[in-house]
Amino acid sequence: MKYGFLHTAAVSPALHVADCAYNTQQIIAAMRAQAVAGTKLLCLPEFTLTGYTCSDLFLQETLCRGAEDGLIQILDASKELDVVALVGLPVRHNGKLYNCAAVVCKGQLLGLVPKTYLPNYGEFYERRHFVPGPKDAFEITFAGQRTLFGTNLLFACREMPEFVLGVEICEDLWAPVPPSCSHALAGATVVANLSASDETVGKAAYRRELVAGQSARLLCGYVYADAGHGESTTDMTFAAHNLIAENGTLLCEAEPFANGTAATELDLGRMVQERIRNTTFVPDAAGYTTISFDLEVAEAPLTRFVSPTPFVPQNDAARAERCELILRIQAEGLAKRMEHTHAKCAVVGISGGLDSCLALLVAVRACKVLGRDPKDIIAITMPCFGTTKRTRSNAEILCEALGVSFTEINITNTVESHFADIGQDPHTYDVTFENCQARVRTLELMDYANKNGGFVIGTGDLSELALGWATYNGDHMSMYGVNAGVPKTLVRHIVQYVADTCGQPVLRDVLVDILDTPVSPELLPSAADGTIAQQTEKLVGPYELHDFYLYYVLRFGFGPAKIYHLALAAFAGRYEPEVLLAWLRNFYRRFFAQQFKRSCLPDGPKVGSVTLSPRADWRMPSDACNALWLKELDEIEAK
Repeated sequence: MKYGFLHTAAVSPALHVADCAYNTQQIIAAMRAQAVAGTKLLCLPEFTLTGYTCSDLFLQETLCRGAEDGLIQILDASKELDVVALVGLPVRHNGKLYNCAAVVCKGQLLGLVPKTYLPNYGEFYERRHFVPGPKDAFEITFAGQRTLFGTNLLFACREMPEFVLGVEICEDLWAPVPPSCSHALAGATVVANLSASDETVGKAAYRRELVAGQSARLLCGYVYADAGHGESTTDMTFAAHNLIAENGTLLCEAEPFANGTAATELDLGRMVQERIRNTTFVPDAAGYTTISFDLEVAEAPLTRFVSPTPFVPQNDAARAERCELILRIQAEGLAKRMEHTHAKCAVVGISGGLDSCLALLVAVRACKVLGRDPKDIIAITMPCFGTTKRTRSNAEILCEALGVSFTEINITNTVESHFADIGQDPHTYDVTFENCQARVRTLELMDYANKNGGFVIGTGDLSELALGWATYNGDHMSMYGVNAGVPKTLVRHIVQYVADTCGQPVLRDVLVDILDTPVSPELLPSAADGTIAQQTEKLVGPYELHDFYLYYVLRFGFGPAKIYHLALAAFAGRYEPEVLLAWLRNFYRRFFAQQFKRSCLPDGPKVGSVTLSPRADWRMPSDACNALWLKELDEIEAK
């Protein structure tokens, strides 16, 4: 339960229809097993105590009394368990019968939530036996306890404020406006659904979409428990298709007719952050009653998958689709700007590295959008002290393969002259030595574009902007930054995607070699053997770590402790904890110190949910202090 994670399970015990005593023991066994596994929220199917398929037996007093007696035993057994459990059963009150979920915790019957929408079509005829539940809650006596009865009930954990539970039952989710909509607006971060949805062809796919979609719409976790083995098969079968979703993502699933258990952690802290950011999510708790309960706070290992590359889909097809979409977004953005400015040409500084390679690929696509000759793109290589034969050669081969104009401007003499102007020792390899080269290159590009009626395309990526790994008013500046929204880990995959799909052997081979080249600004002299001496990731840290940190800092606003917790899960076996912590500290140090560069970025297209444009998604003072964040890191190290 630390860091906002809630271990949750949807379980479908094997039942005997109308055998409440047997079903009670099955439920208690499931509760005990899940409590041992660290589950804090357990959702069981609709009518777990009786079975959904009792039909007219629901009208028998004996069955209803048996269900109530079973709940008394479940309440007694729950006293020793640190778990909230939802149990389905029929409830008689005031001469009517209701389809209910009993919310049980540590011997207490926290509440009874009746079903709102009763299906009476096809194979369903619930209105034959039941009536819809009332919204407004009131007290009743049931299973030997005074408890609240009504649909507008929420259940809140005192020890974990992020955990607020709302309940709906089966058909409620299929209704045009499910009760969970108002539950979420009233504050529920988790919705549990006790269901008995029979299995028919195509229904599993629809069920998945329904559960995932509702979790996205409501910015919540959604736990769906389905009836399974043991239900009557007179006219239907039930598949125990249990699902757990979070904000549109299906986290866990018990495949139909499988083991009937789905268990994982919900990140409720993430849901709270999403709601804070979303200004159209307007809370409305009118008419709701909240019941509080207690659970022990404990840190448990994450069982849910934490991707080490949150910007990059794990699935091959999804990754290819994302790469293609980003290329189209970039090309369309650049095409519009070139068209609007009436640019006679597009000027790109080409180094033979990844970022300038992607920028050039985008520029070629933009020309296709505009119906222009790729020769209108002028790629300029500007070798100096650190340029290697490999990168210089790759730059030229790439330009030839793409059919763009290519020229070289050797900036060595200009840089040396500038060194003399400012009194810089050419043998002192400091930040001035490096930045002078970057600014001269930008000067050449800008003036060349001016002379030829052109337009300078920026090549810097999102990861470099986050770390400030750019020379202020050097490569930091352009007339349109096509890569500004693309993180380094994704840049690599986009270039690989083009290599895999271009169908041109020469282009494919040069792209593959560019991918294999160490990331470097090549601002320091090359090694004695002619290879790259200055490797970016040895200086600022692995980009896969920084992109991971960047994603969780910007997308969800998580603090250092939670991000470190996630990193431990994502990079287990690859990085030692102290290494993860060291680079996380470096990320925060650089991120805060380099905001001044991001405050005056050129225009560029947004391609994903994380971007650093000062005009759109990220507005931060350039002189903000990082003391609170570094203090939290100090506290982690002290442990």
